[in-house]
Amino acid sequence: MIPEAFDYSAPKTLDEALGLIASGAKPLAGGMSLIPMMKLRLALPDHLVDLGRVKDLSYIREQAGSLHIGAATTHHEVESSALVRSKCPLLAETASHIGDVQVRNRGTIGGSVAHADPSADYPAALQALEAKLVLKSAKSERTVAIDDFFVDTFTTSIEPGEMIREVILPVDPAGSSYQKVALKASGFAVVGIAARVRLAGGTIVMARIGVTGLSNRAYRATHTERALEGRTGNPAEIQAAAALLTKDIEANADIHASAEYRAHLARVYAERALATALARAV
Repeated sequence: MIPEAFDYSAPKTLDEALGLIASGAKPLAGGMSLIPMMKLRLALPDHLVDLGRVKDLSYIREQAGSLHIGAATTHHEVESSALVRSKCPLLAETASHIGDVQVRNRGTIGGSVAHADPSADYPAALQALEAKLVLKSAKSERTVAIDDFFVDTFTTSIEPGEMIREVILPVDPAGSSYQKVALKASGFAVVGIAARVRLAGGTIVMARIGVTGLSNRAYRATHTERALEGRTGNPAEIQAAAALLTKDIEANADIHASAEYRAHLARVYAERALATALARAV
């Protein structure tokens, strides 16, 4: 449980940090994922860049109808932010489900998303919220849609020399809910469902469902979304739509759940998340 030797830098400015990352150093945010992997020697960085002193990476603000959250903002700051709770409650609720108090006080939204663990909580919410990520390097900056960001297990579209600078989310009045089956030891999701719905005249005019823990990466359950839109969202319609959640998806199997059981849990928790989101949308 001892990592390989590595160099360590703690820059105070974003430009300095990006310069080090451009030279091949690996960014370190809260360290809740990277440090355990280093101790197990599953990650062997030669040089770590600690982002904890870069003040330009920790913020929550509303701008032009969107919420902008800096990559180094902690889970606790997201969970407890009055602005997030009022403008994007799905994200605040999801943050409250992450790990335990110690993890939420140290872990960051950017670090969690960049790690791309297929059982992490944020990815489901970000899929349902149709979030965007700002990726920055020493020479350029680009914005990537969340669905284009997650490629595979622990694999993203971040290019060498890039890091997540901020997460952009809609200011969203829709009803929402995050429901999950959590592993007792780690808090990671066996399955997690983020549901977001909007009603007009008693009819569902928008449905977005993000799924984590079920497959090799978080994804949007588009079959379920299409089955709900234009419906009233009664229990029978919710059940029928939730049954489509696993269509065309290969469910994970591990020591915690077989593929069949994990798929069953996903459908059950999709029903619960959707029913709660609809109740909150009224």
